[in-house]
This record gives sequence, C-alpha cells and structure tokens, in this order.
Amino acid sequence: MRSFLRICFLVTFMTSFSGLSPLQAQITFNKELKKFTGFFDFYYHEKKNKLYLEVDRLNEEFLYVYSLKTGIGNNDLGLDRGQLGNEQVVYFTRSGDKLLLVQPNLKYRAVSENKQERKSVEQAFAHSVLFGFKIEEWLNNDSYIIDMTPFLLEDWHGVTDRIKGRNAGTYSLDQTRSTLWMESTKSFPENSEFEALLTFKGSPKGRMITSVAPNSKYLSVVQHHSFIKLPDADYDTRKFHPGAGSIMLSYYDYASEIGTDLIQRLAIRHRLKKKDPDALVSEAVEPIVYYLDNGTPEPVRSALMEGASWWNQAFEAIGYKDAFQVKVLPDDADPMDVRYNVIQWVHRSTRGWSYGASVTDPRTGEIIKGHVSLGSLRVRQDYLIAQALLDDPFAQENDPMLEISLARIRQLAAHEVGHTLGFTHNFAASVSDRASVMDYPHPLYELEGNTITAKNAYDTGIGAWDKVSVAALYGDVPNEMDETQYVNNVLANAKKDGLFFITDSDARAQGGAHPKAHLWDNGKDAGAALKEVMQLRKVGIAQFDADHIKDGEPFTVLEDVFVPLYLFHRYQTEAAVKLIGGIDYSYAVKGNDDLIREAVDGKIQENALEAVLQTLHAEHLAIPADKLELFPPRAFGYARTRESFNSRTDVAFDAYSAAETAADMSLSLLLHPARASRMVQQKALNGKLPGFDEMLDELIDATFEQKFRDDYVQDVQHTINFRVLHHMMLLALHKDAYPQVRGIARAKIDILEADIKGKYGFPDAYKKEYLRIIDQFKKKPEEFQPLPVKKIPDGSPIGSYCEF
Repeated sequence: MRSFLRICFLVTFMTSFSGLSPLQAQITFNKELKKFTGFFDFYYHEKKNKLYLEVDRLNEEFLYVYSLKTGIGNNDLGLDRGQLGNEQVVYFTRSGDKLLLVQPNLKYRAVSENKQERKSVEQAFAHSVLFGFKIEEWLNNDSYIIDMTPFLLEDWHGVTDRIKGRNAGTYSLDQTRSTLWMESTKSFPENSEFEALLTFKGSPKGRMITSVAPNSKYLSVVQHHSFIKLPDADYDTRKFHPGAGSIMLSYYDYASEIGTDLIQRLAIRHRLKKKDPDALVSEAVEPIVYYLDNGTPEPVRSALMEGASWWNQAFEAIGYKDAFQVKVLPDDADPMDVRYNVIQWVHRSTRGWSYGASVTDPRTGEIIKGHVSLGSLRVRQDYLIAQALLDDPFAQENDPMLEISLARIRQLAAHEVGHTLGFTHNFAASVSDRASVMDYPHPLYELEGNTITAKNAYDTGIGAWDKVSVAALYGDVPNEMDETQYVNNVLANAKKDGLFFITDSDARAQGGAHPKAHLWDNGKDAGAALKEVMQLRKVGIAQFDADHIKDGEPFTVLEDVFVPLYLFHRYQTEAAVKLIGGIDYSYAVKGNDDLIREAVDGKIQENALEAVLQTLHAEHLAIPADKLELFPPRAFGYARTRESFNSRTDVAFDAYSAAETAADMSLSLLLHPARASRMVQQKALNGKLPGFDEMLDELIDATFEQKFRDDYVQDVQHTINFRVLHHMMLLALHKDAYPQVRGIARAKIDILEADIKGKYGFPDAYKKEYLRIIDQFKKKPEEFQPLPVKKIPDGSPIGSYCEF
C-alpha cells in the first residue's frame, strides 16, 4: 500500500509465510508506528503526523463527544478551558471504499419490538453523516484502517462560529498551524481519547480577543475528542416530573398509543444501585465520585472539596452510605477523560459564569460524566461586597472578607455539582429558609443595631429541598409502588414541609410574575426584604470611608469598592417588583392538591410597590457629598472597567449618572409592558387589586412630587424624573402592551405636562426641557428615542448554569 507505509522486502517476505496481510505486517513490524490499544485500536506515525484508526465493528453504536481542553480566556466569548461540546450517538458503516461516521436521529423514535415500525420512523426523519473516510486498507478479519487525521483537524466545537456570533472578529481554521496533539491521546478499554491543536487565523473586532491573546491574528486551542462505549442496558430510566427539580431529556415516540403523549420525557441522572437492595442503608455498587482539579490553590481547594461533599448528606438521607465522594484528581489523569467526573477551576480575564455540564447517553438520560467549570474570579465579587459593607474591614485580625468568600465558594461548588447530578435551579428556595443550594443565594447581611454583620452570609450544608430532589431522582422505588406514585409521595411530603420548586423561566425579573421565585434574593416576603436591604445600604453608605481600602492603595480603588455597596439593592429590587401584578402558581398536576394560580394579595402588592419606589427617591440615590470627596479622577494605571461606574463628566466621578443608572434599572422592571398589562387585567377581574393607573399615580407622587431643600439632592431627583418620563413614553408606544396600557400612559403624560407648566414650580430651564421632550413625543411619536443611560456595572455575586 503505497499511501500508507513502506517496509523492507524482508518483512514482506517473512509475512508471506505468516498468514498476515501486508498492512498487518506493516503494523506488526514497523517501528515507526506507535500502537494504542483500547476501545478503538489506533496507530500514530510521528514522522507523517498521522493517526490511523482500526475499525472492526460496523453499525455498532458508540458515543462521540468533542470538547475544548484549552480555552481562549474571555468570559463573553464563552470558549473556556474544559468546556464540553455536544455528545452524539454515532456508528461506522461501510459503502464501497468508504467508511461513514453516521449520527442517527434519536429525537424521533419508535420504541417498539416491531423492526419495521422502528424502521419506518428511522426513514421518515433525516440522519447525519458526520464524516466520510477513505478505507486505507481492508484487513482479512473484516477490520478497516482509516486515516483519522482530517477528522480530528476539523473545528467540531464551532470556535469560528462562536467568535463570529459574538461579533468578536472573523477567523478561519489554519491547517498549516494545526496538528495532532498527543499529550492526552490515549485508548482505554471503554473509551478512546484524541486531541488536536487547532489554530485559527483572522482579524479581531473589539477587545474580546485582543485582551487575552498574545497575538490576536492567531488563536490556538486544543480540541479533545472522545469515542466512548455506550453503557449496558442495566440502567433504570426515571420519568421526568415537572415538580421534582430534575433536568429533562425528551424525544418523540411514534410507537406510543393514541391518546397518550407523543413526547417521552426522562430525567437525567447517574447510575446508582445499592450493594444490598434489601438493606435500609447500604453502600453503592459503584459510588459517584467527583475529582477536583489538582491545580486549584488553597484555601479554595478545601472549600470546594467541602461544599461539593455536601451532596453526600442527601444521598445518606435515602439510605446510601458514602455513595457520593469527592477526591483530588490524580496528577497523571486528564480532566477531559470521560472516566472522571471533574470539578475544574477555570481562569478568565474577567469575572464570568460558572456552570455544570454533563456527558449524557442520549438514548436513556444516563449521565456518564459530570464536568463542572468554576470561574476563578467570581469569588472576588463576594470579597468586594464584604469589603464595602463591613465597618473598618481591615482592622480585624482574621480576614472576614476571605471567610465570607470561602463560604460562597462552598455554596457554588455544591450548586454546580448539583447540575451535573441532574438537578436544575430551584429559585423558590429562599422563601423556605434557603432550602436549596440550587437557588442563587445573595449574601445575607444583617443589621444588629447600627452594625452590619455577615455571620449568616451563606448556608453551611445541603438544603432540605435538595434532599427531596435526590429522593425523587435517586431514591429506590419500593416494590409495591410504581415510580410515579413514589415521586408524587416524595413531593407531597415536601409540600407539607413548605418546600416547593420553581425554576428559571418563572424567576426572571423582566416581566416575571411569580412572588416566591427570584434570583439572588433573601426572605419570605421580597418587598419587606427590600426595605431591610435599603436600610442596611443606608447604614453602609453612611459608614463608608477611606478605611475600606488598604494603606498604599489609590483612592480610585475605593470608588470600585463603593460600586457593589451603592447597587446592593439591585437584585432584591428585581425580586420585589415581581410581586406587583404577580401571580402565585405551581407546576400543577391533575390529581395532586397543587395550587393552580391565584393573584398575589393586594396588600402584598402595595407593600412591594412602596419598597420599589424607595429605589427611585433621591434621598437614597444621591451619593452623599462627603463620599463624593473620596472619589478623585482615576489614578494612572487604574482605568475604568466594566465593573466601574461610567461617566458623562470625563475624568470626574459622575454622581448623576450613577443615580440615573440605578433608577433606570428599577424603572425598566416596574414599567415592563407585561407587568402593566397584567395590572390592567387584574384590576378588571378584582377591583380590590391595584391597577396600572394607580401604580402610575404612585410613581409620579414618589418622583415628580418630591421636593428637597438641598439643591444637589433635588437635582438628582430631576435626573430620576427624566428617566420616569422616558419610560412612560416607551410604554405608551410599546406594541406588546395592551391598548389600555398605552392609553393610560398617554393620559398620565398629559397630566404631567399640565403639572409641569403649573403647580410644580420647576426651574425654568428644567421646565423647558421636560416640555420639549413631551412636545417632541406628541408631535412625532414614531421618531421618539429615549436618551441612552450608562450601562449598569457587572455585579452578580454567584455563578450559574450550563444550558442542557
């Protein structure tokens, strides 16, 4: 075979007597080939830089996963070290002189013993040929040799598409700068692992790439490929229940009976069985073991180990002894190896999300590998919050900011591992005494007299809801009970304890309506908690001084420490505003005694509105003059970042824009078209509930009607008032709002116009600007464009979730 290897005549002569084919002889005797034996045998020729795969199982399915071993380092790009790509069931099949790598369509199936019924569905929907390989050699035992090199040197992870999608530049794969990467290219009995270094050549746009690449024309990453033996059939699937807090895998089953749901929903989970099924408490046949990145520094390493280990408490509660374990990854292990569940410590140039992802069998939902990516910089935000809130934080012997940050790291480790165990977010946990690590918990600071304390900043163990979700997903179903009845019983008992589940789509603040499911909040009543936060924030600002930075640091750093203090109310505001026009509901199932829906009590709505309106008072948003004296123009070498206040006053600190940004955040939530429309509807259905008309009256009273003796504070109120007017105009034109909403908003603008001309007594220059904006809006509403507002600084205090 001229295209493959050359061997000496002597070897060829010898093999003519051995029964070996020419290629088998070349593989057996050629010392330039390095053989890797395992799930797939393959051969590496270093001089030719080629990798040859031996395929001896046609039409036999296995799992293919691609991922990034190394990343680019920019959070906004989302191309991180250790990032998993998609998993897919594939198989090799032969046609003529080619082997095709085929991905069957598992989204559409016929779960049936009837072969022809299964075939009819397979033929009805497209499948995908991922790659075609020319057969380099046919072996005499029905095995084939193919050149894997071109396949491995493709951009399977979609790096170029991601860069283009983020508008970060235009790049293409440069084959001349790409090569096989043998560092972790290995084969084991049930998985074969391959790597390639890919270099992308192009032109960057903006700073996403230039901020992290040594030469932004060339980006090089290592792409990892895994060929994995599919699990055996000794795995029990578990049906998905909308109230159990698990992650769903779904497919269409065209063999399902008429009258039943065509969509089949499974919960994803690890395989777990007791050694002694009859014992109340037993060890697992094979425990779930997670390995912590051995490059994680102390004291973070110990905190991550502890937090991740909390999950064993939940498995113990369902009768498993030491079924969940956390260990340090051995030095010689590759974190991308599918045999290891991994908690990886990931570095980026800026703070970014953490997330938990899984390699899952698409046929059954069995989790084969959990992979957690924890952003190393997010812990610094908690440190900064503590530095801003605690009085004289550097005077204490022990570092209280570090202790709070490590408490958050424990929480984060448990949270992200939870995703890889099969659990989604439960954003209703904060109303049940922080019942789940799968919520986003805001650090809980409290006032004791006039002192801010953080002794309960984060929880210290697995939550009560987490034990419920583990029981529902992993608990052993008693022999006398079917699975659905078992899960319903688990959830019914949880309900008696005041525990319930609401997840992502119902917890978001923009247009959200659920009164108990929020991100980064505290307390049973979000409105009452916001009032407490505003009082705590007031105390924190009053005591804020130069002692909140270290000796020798420029005062510019003090400005950055002040940011999370000034915006400390932002997430509790998001929570409280959802009570206004809110609807309480559950993921109700017929036959269970579940709440279907009901409007939030009118008094609760009114109290929440009162709390939210506090965030629009100049007395709260005007930064005290003595604090402004602490914020000089930025020091040389300390430029503004995305976590700094932006300024319209160039080098000077801009107190008005800070207030304007904070007010705009509250107004964008309060005057959301969906919320306004719900308030119109709820008032029509129940006259005792507040309506949109009344809400606008209270908003105007809390802003335009306010009068302050201090000229600076009054001027900040005018800054806020301009944003109120602009948001009312936006709502009056919003195509997604009810016509009633648009009409009410226009009517209130007319009243405001009259009051500005008459009773308010605003300074003449300000009056003219208010009236000019209103006049322009009325004459040419289709041309109305609100004045832009400075972007709110980044600030989320805890990490997140990978989409499944």
